[in-house]
Amino acid sequence: MNIALIAHIAVVVAMTVRLMLREDLSPSARLAWIIVLILLPVLGTIVYLLFGEVDLGRKARASQKSIHDEVQGSAGAFMGEAATIEGEIAPAFRPLFGYGASINGFYPMMGNTAQLMTDADETRARMITDIDAANDHVHVLYYIWLTDNTGTELAEAMIRAARRGVTCRVMADGLGSRGLIRSPLWTRMREAGVHLAVALPISQPIRTILTSRLDMRNHRKITVIDGAITYCGSRNSADPEFLPKAKYGPWVDIMLRLTGPVVAQNQLLFASDWMRATGEPPGALCHPCPPATGGFPAQAMGHGPTERRGSTPQLFATALACAREHVTITTPYFVPDATVLEALCAAAHRGVRVTLILPQRNDSWVVAAVSHSFYRRLLEAGCVIEEFTGGLLHAKTMTLDGIACLIGSSNIDLRSFDLNYENNILLQDAQIVRAVEARQAEYIANSSRIELADVAAWPHHRRIWNNAVATIGPIL
Repeated sequence: MNIALIAHIAVVVAMTVRLMLREDLSPSARLAWIIVLILLPVLGTIVYLLFGEVDLGRKARASQKSIHDEVQGSAGAFMGEAATIEGEIAPAFRPLFGYGASINGFYPMMGNTAQLMTDADETRARMITDIDAANDHVHVLYYIWLTDNTGTELAEAMIRAARRGVTCRVMADGLGSRGLIRSPLWTRMREAGVHLAVALPISQPIRTILTSRLDMRNHRKITVIDGAITYCGSRNSADPEFLPKAKYGPWVDIMLRLTGPVVAQNQLLFASDWMRATGEPPGALCHPCPPATGGFPAQAMGHGPTERRGSTPQLFATALACAREHVTITTPYFVPDATVLEALCAAAHRGVRVTLILPQRNDSWVVAAVSHSFYRRLLEAGCVIEEFTGGLLHAKTMTLDGIACLIGSSNIDLRSFDLNYENNILLQDAQIVRAVEARQAEYIANSSRIELADVAAWPHHRRIWNNAVATIGPIL
């Protein structure tokens, strides 16, 4: 037996033992890693050590618990009460709102209002107008913040606000916004008095690799103004043309402008990220929301690698289990785990009209292949699949029976489930749900429906490719 074969076997055995000792890994993910290690032991080991483990360790978990406890101690009144679920939520959806509350402790609160933004231009104009009217504070967090028209105008608005005495805090992801962080615009914001922080910086890559993962990102999109207004949805601080990947444009997003107690909950998500990055105590970050009457119930939810594992796919599965008539979902990246895939099929089998709206042309060839590998099973279960042809559909929405809606930053993929920090808002309001459903109908009007016959006609080489990539889907 030659030395290379012995080394090959030793590496595979050692890494397989390591994989078998992990209790947080699904059987499919464990099998996928073992296949990769057998085929490519050296490269597979390197990739696994860099990207294979999500656990940040006891210190990170303890730090997150400490932050959560501090925030809750300073702003417990913003967390809501379980009684709201029984008193205000439609019976069919009480399990959904109850499960959502279990993630961060945010219960639905009454008194919220919302407006669905028409498009990117209105979102940008309204946001800048709100910032220009701010008189106390503005808190902004984005995964991607470019120095294009949208990014520059937002930064200029923050500069104006800081110069007139408004406390401005800006946080941007270290990878997604690396261009901004290294730009003169970032320096100008600092010089104007804007407080700046980098979420998950990549300035020390070796340290990051040893203690975390380079691809673990803060994917949230949060804007809070004077504790009275918040924006929630899929839009980054970037033009729809999205110049880094312009050939896939325009990027089609969706945003809600909300007022009411849910603003304070979104504020607390920002506060937890800011505290994690800067160590600043929560007192200066937690602002009371103006009193509200009437309105609808809503709750914020944040998920990340320091939160309970599996909470996002379980949230989607719970939502699908609650639906009785119809569910429409939009997501740019569709790589469901077994929990969500089974829930989608189960809902369709019991007569719920399940519609998935996905981009026809995806900026990730890997995601596209994995997504297509699920089409036959979904279609056979009775799901409807629409492929959007008007650009890259980036909106992340779920509407349920005309009653409830989930909107935010989470994709239906394993990165959003396990790796990224995400934020979403769950609400119950017929008017807003109708508005989001109307937007989803616009997406469908610009889509091509995929039929089971279309998938059956795919050539063998395409089906083999899709399924081969999907085999390692659990580790992507």
